[in-house]
Amino acid sequence: MIRRFTAVVTACVAVGCSQPTAPPRVTAASAAAGTPKVAVVISTLNNPWFVVLGETAKARAEELGYEATIFDSQNDTAKEASHFENVLAGGYKAILFNATDSDGSIANVRKAKTAGVPVFCIDREINATDAATSQILSDNHGGCVALGQHFVEALDGKGAYVEILGYLGDNNAHNRSKGFHEVVDNYPGLTMVAQQAADFDRAKALEVMETLLQKHGEGLAAVFCGNDAMAMGAYQALAAAGRTDVKVFGFDGADEAVKLIAEKKIAATGMQFPKTMARQAAEYADAWIKGKRDFPQKVPVAVEVVTPENVGEYGDYGAKEDARPATN
Repeated sequence: MIRRFTAVVTACVAVGCSQPTAPPRVTAASAAAGTPKVAVVISTLNNPWFVVLGETAKARAEELGYEATIFDSQNDTAKEASHFENVLAGGYKAILFNATDSDGSIANVRKAKTAGVPVFCIDREINATDAATSQILSDNHGGCVALGQHFVEALDGKGAYVEILGYLGDNNAHNRSKGFHEVVDNYPGLTMVAQQAADFDRAKALEVMETLLQKHGEGLAAVFCGNDAMAMGAYQALAAAGRTDVKVFGFDGADEAVKLIAEKKIAATGMQFPKTMARQAAEYADAWIKGKRDFPQKVPVAVEVVTPENVGEYGDYGAKEDARPATN
């Protein structure tokens, strides 16, 4: 049975969200001196999912009355640090932040906190609870527990598979793999014959899948990928090799992946809700600028499993609410 999860934002207990002395509230007088600015710092724009995350955050901030600018870190902590320097020097009032590295990005967030600029993490977690004002995160672990359950059902509890991991400096890669294995490792009929990282990158995943096919292709039943970009790269390699019998599983809810699920070319994905997370971050930033100081440190956003059976309910990086069955 496919587990379904409702995508709602649930606040946890606030931990370590104290900030330095607040800047003045945005008033008509202060706004007259210029529209207040909000920065959107994204790990990479070389992935449509992150483009949606960044553009949605920017659009919501603009709806709330701010000038918003997107900064692309290109998965480079040095570029990210440079962006933070420019943002802090540029008088931005808040930072909506998608980190490049769970540990390596902490120093940048602390620098902003010291300068009195709140940071709201989106999707990617940093390993500190006293730096960011709040972290709005997909439930990567829980989502991959559910995806692992579907993986077992789809393979009838047996078969050889490979796992393609994401960027190992990101907690998401670890949490997704951990949730998946908490389920799948309980089935001795399922055997992982290889595990290799492809850094959440489609082109790298294509190359990795080509290599894995050469080494482990005989009898291979499935590939579990840590995100949809890698799932699409793996699918491309498999299709080129004529191995459409190998089931591909991803995670993200990218629009292209959803379409491939509808065509029964990819088996399933975990639908994150980037627009939900991005909008929440922008709304938190607006509340902080206007004087609010009490924010939950971590806000989990549930993940839903998308399969050929329910794919009609999803699209455009989220759920089609008008396609959902009515509930009492």
